[in-house]
Order: sequence, then C-alpha cells, then structure tokens
Amino acid sequence: MKPSIPKGTRDFTPDQVLKRNYIFDTIKRVFIKYGYQPIETPTMESLSTLTGKYGEEGDRLIFKVLNNGDYLKKADEEALTDRNSAKLTSSISKRGLRYDLTVPFARFVVMYQNEIAFPFKRYQIQPVWRADRPQKGRYQEFYQCDVDVVGSNSLMYEAELVQIYDEVFAELGVNACIKVNNRKVLAGMAEAAGISDQFMDMTMAIDKLDKIGIEGVRKEMTNRGIPDKAINLIEQMLQVKELEPLKELFKHSETGLKGVEELESFHKYFDLKSPTNEVKFDITLARGLNYYTGCIFEVEAKDVKIGSIGGGGRYDDLTGVFGMKGMSGVGVSFGAARIFDVMEELNSFPPESAQSLKLLFIAFDTSTHQYAFDCLNKVRAEGINAELYPDPVKLKKQMKYANDRKVPYVVLIGSNEMESGELTFKNMESGDQEKLSIESIITKLK
Repeated sequence: MKPSIPKGTRDFTPDQVLKRNYIFDTIKRVFIKYGYQPIETPTMESLSTLTGKYGEEGDRLIFKVLNNGDYLKKADEEALTDRNSAKLTSSISKRGLRYDLTVPFARFVVMYQNEIAFPFKRYQIQPVWRADRPQKGRYQEFYQCDVDVVGSNSLMYEAELVQIYDEVFAELGVNACIKVNNRKVLAGMAEAAGISDQFMDMTMAIDKLDKIGIEGVRKEMTNRGIPDKAINLIEQMLQVKELEPLKELFKHSETGLKGVEELESFHKYFDLKSPTNEVKFDITLARGLNYYTGCIFEVEAKDVKIGSIGGGGRYDDLTGVFGMKGMSGVGVSFGAARIFDVMEELNSFPPESAQSLKLLFIAFDTSTHQYAFDCLNKVRAEGINAELYPDPVKLKKQMKYANDRKVPYVVLIGSNEMESGELTFKNMESGDQEKLSIESIITKLK
C-alpha cells in the first residue's frame, strides 16, 4: 500500500521548515521585545470548553476524539440505533482538537487568574485543527500566531499591536497595508441612517464592496429591505476617508461618536512614531462583527493578491463564557501560511533562512577523516553548524552531497593539509579556494 497523509494536512521538507521557522522567529522576537509572554495549551481540550463558542458551523468543524478503551460501552443506545451522530457524539467523545487559540486562551486566563499579573500579555504559536473542506490556501491543520493583552481597556495596546504588525512585516520584507476601523463606527452608520435593527443586513452588504462595487452594494441593501434614504446616507459615509467628517454625520449617534473617539485615542499613541508600512482608516472594514466590540484590524499584502494575512481587534468579554465577567482584551493574529506563500512568491526569504548547515568537512582517506573529525569538534565548539561526510569516499560523491545540502562552505582535507595545518577552504557559491588554519576558518565564519 502506497503511503499517504490525511487530506487537508501537509508534510514540510527541511527547506520549508527552516523558512517557516524564519517567519516564526521574526514574529516571536518582536512579541518578546514588546513584553509579551509565551504560553502553550494542550492539543486536546474538553468538548465542553470548545462547543458553543464558534457558532453552529464552527461546532461541526471541531475534530472529536473518541473516548479511551471500549468507547461504545457507554454509548447512547438509542442514538446508535437511530444512527443519530450528533446525539451519539456526546456519549462516545469528551475531547476535541483545539479549533483556534482564542478559546483555549480564555479558559487559561480563568484557570490561572490568581497566578498571572494583569494586564496579561501573551503570545502563542501553535497548530490548530478544523474539519473544513480542504482547498487552496485552506487546510485542516495549520499554525496560528496570536498575540493578545487582557485586563485593560487602554487604547495604547491597540497602537502597540499595530506597531507589532508594522515592525514584523518590515522585517520580513512584506509590503503591507494595515487597515483600521472600529465596530462602533459601523454601528454608528446604521444608527445615523435610522436602521439599527438592520445593522447586520447593512454590514453583510458592505462586506461585499470589493467584489461587487458600490452599485452592487446599493442593490444588495435594497434587496434586504433597507430604505433608499438610508442607503444614500450610508453611501455618503462609505466615501469618508478621514475621521473628522464623521463627527457631523454621527451627531445623532452616541455609539458612532464613541467609535470615532476611540480611533482618535488610538492615533494619539500610534502617530508618535512613523510606520514603515501604510496604516489607514478604512470605514468599509467589517471584520468579525459578532466577535469584536471596538477597534478592528486587517492586513493585506500589497504586492501579492492572497486576501488577509493578519487580523484582529478589541473584544469586551473574552472570559465571560467561562464565568469570569468584564475581562476586556485586544489581540491580533498573523496568517503564517499565507505570509509564507507571499514571501515565496516575492522570493523575499534571505538565503541563509534555508541553511541549517554552514560548513561541510570532506576528507580523502581514513587518517585525514579522523583529523577532520577533530577539526569538526573545534568548529562546533564555537557554535558553527558543521558536518563531516561519514566516509572518505570519492570526492565527486562528497561534493554532490555538499551541493544537495546547499552548504555555503566546504573544507577539503588531504594528507598535505593535515601535515601543514593549512586547510583548503572553498566558497561553494563563487568557487574561490584559499588555504586557512582551522582558527582562521572559525574567525571567518563567526
């Protein structure tokens, strides 16, 4: 039988893992610089923790784990006879694979509330699983890179998280556009137009603006029963690129004015430092409306069409579902898989990100092979990634291995090199060779 892997999962070659680790290491370095602490949560959570947090569709996409041992022993006989899988699941499965990092984080905060200092700043880089239909760019197993702070309402943190986005994408060489909006601004639009009860209808139409254009959005709102007068005002508001004009439009909307105030507070912090990437207010941004309560963010790559490569926002009651009320938080996430694809397409990974091995020793016979192993120990003691080919076979075979491993430097050791201590040091890219002592090679590579 030919070996295979489950649909929706992937193997990663050494080259791909090294490149992905370059992304993770860059993101992690910035997280730590801004004072965020790492946590990890289990691959499996109790189904009681996971279910009811993602909506009906999300619950269906949670991978369930069968109970240990004879899981049918305590199965619901009636559900089994009726082949009612929804009813049967609760009697044969108590655990599931984590669907995201946010719900486990909420559970973590409640469990450790007496041991952690608030505001609690955490980052988490771990895989998640979703029983979704696999397609291009969508997998059943993938990594999430989340950074959140809970226990504070300060809009300083919104500014800090956008700075993190800006710094990470600048370091990765990805030209990004970071869009900023506020859920209260969107609610204010509906309020100002007198259609607060049709808020979701309005936002669902606005969400399609990029695909169907403003005329398509007008038609969509008409079909959803929104009056022409309200549509005209909404269209006028959608043209707004700055915050100041919204104050007049929202003069009868307390919610809308609160949203503008929050965005202005965000800018008072954020504008103290000039960003590398474009950061702009986008009134059409309508991300995760049921989930977020304040500022919302979304990041797009400017040079590659791939959709969102990051997103997040403010949520007012992260831990409420676990009985701990009033714990406000704000967080953002990096779409690692899409960032990887963007960097591959733009060829923006630095060459060294794919190199795990810096130096290969090649020996010509048994005695020089042992001498080379002693040199290898000296190089490794200085923290240089190095290897010795395991057998003193033909030079052609050893050099082929060096090329296959994409090793930048090779040291060739024959009897003359061993006697003189002057080793042949070769740059594999340029082909240049020079005679150097092992101490000089170490100095050169460090």
